[in-house]
Amino acid sequence: MNQKYTTQGYLMAIGAYIIWGFLPLYWKGLHELPAFEILSHRVVWSFALLLLFNLVMGRKDIFAYFKSAKTRRPLYITSILISLNWVIYIFAVNTGHTVDASLGYYINPLVSVILGMIFFKEKLTKTTAVALGLATLGVLYQTISYGKFPWVAISLALTFGVYGLFKKKYALDSINSLMVETLMVTPFCLGYVIFLGIKGEGHIYSGNIQHDALLMLAGLVTSIPLYLFGEGAKRIPLSAIGFLQYIAPTMMLLIGVFFFGEEFTNAHIISFALIWSGLAVYTVSAIRKMKKRKKEEVLIKS
Repeated sequence: MNQKYTTQGYLMAIGAYIIWGFLPLYWKGLHELPAFEILSHRVVWSFALLLLFNLVMGRKDIFAYFKSAKTRRPLYITSILISLNWVIYIFAVNTGHTVDASLGYYINPLVSVILGMIFFKEKLTKTTAVALGLATLGVLYQTISYGKFPWVAISLALTFGVYGLFKKKYALDSINSLMVETLMVTPFCLGYVIFLGIKGEGHIYSGNIQHDALLMLAGLVTSIPLYLFGEGAKRIPLSAIGFLQYIAPTMMLLIGVFFFGEEFTNAHIISFALIWSGLAVYTVSAIRKMKKRKKEEVLIKS
């Protein structure tokens, strides 16, 4: 793997995470709109753009996932999961819960570990157990401190974690599968947009240029980071992805606190510190394992 190829990979992956990190500012521009209307436009415009992208790239058999029940069935589930994840995230940002959303994406890697243990029989090491324990303490502390369960954070982590589980289990290509996923819910979303328009409650083409632009470009801000991430991940080590994935939730947290003025109390600090500690333990352990595996592969080849 040449240096230029790897450098491109890092730039693409970092670019993807930075765009994801800035998305709260984007969705905040639509805070006056209902979350389901924003979701509907995001789905419809994402499908249109992804379909156009596949056609321009000359990808053959772009609807291959429909041919087999084996690949079609999981896509019904993933289409629901990604729609839920998107609408919860949009709702969180536009109702003053961006900090909670960032917490969800910090927790997500550890949720994936739990799902891996349950569905792929992956072993629970001591360091992973410590990481999970610290993260659990963080969530419990926040729950006890505020007297309510952080449902936004947990919902985001679970929906995206299970979404990733299906992607891995059925080896689904990111761009093609997302196009099919959005296609599956597009009839409902398009129907909802038309329904709002007939009732005179829709916000597209209603005279607000900002709303029109942000709704129509929703597909672009969804598809570009996904493409960059997919291409970047092919070019760089998995351990690098392990570190880079924290760029987006960190940006979300900073935007929530410093741009949106959301509270970040001592309880938040303690809760986040416990979760960050768990992530640090998990990430360092994962990198050590990867380095050890590479050394073993070199010895076997030699």
